[in-house]
Amino acid sequence: VRWMMYWIVFALYTVTETITDLTVSWFPLYYELKIAFVIWLLSPYTRGASLIYRKFLHPLLSSKEREIDEYIVQAKERGYETMVNFGRQGLNLAATAAVTAAVK
Repeated sequence: VRWMMYWIVFALYTVTETITDLTVSWFPLYYELKIAFVIWLLSPYTRGASLIYRKFLHPLLSSKEREIDEYIVQAKERGYETMVNFGRQGLNLAATAAVTAAVK
């Protein structure tokens, strides 16, 4: 559970850092602060990732749980439909190639 919380917080940090890195990287000691923050997240003594996850992310995710579940179901259905369509297109392409090769 601890590692799950760490990786979720770290993924959020990575997305945030990617967006803000260009505008804030000129700040003095920016890179040192980033390293210190990641160590704070990872440290078993400070449990920074657990703190951020439990105080901020878990309540947010819990309040949006129904919407997240609906998005997962929609993605699953769309993924299945997409794979069926690609399968059909592949079979049609193979059948066309076989007929073309047989005619020649």
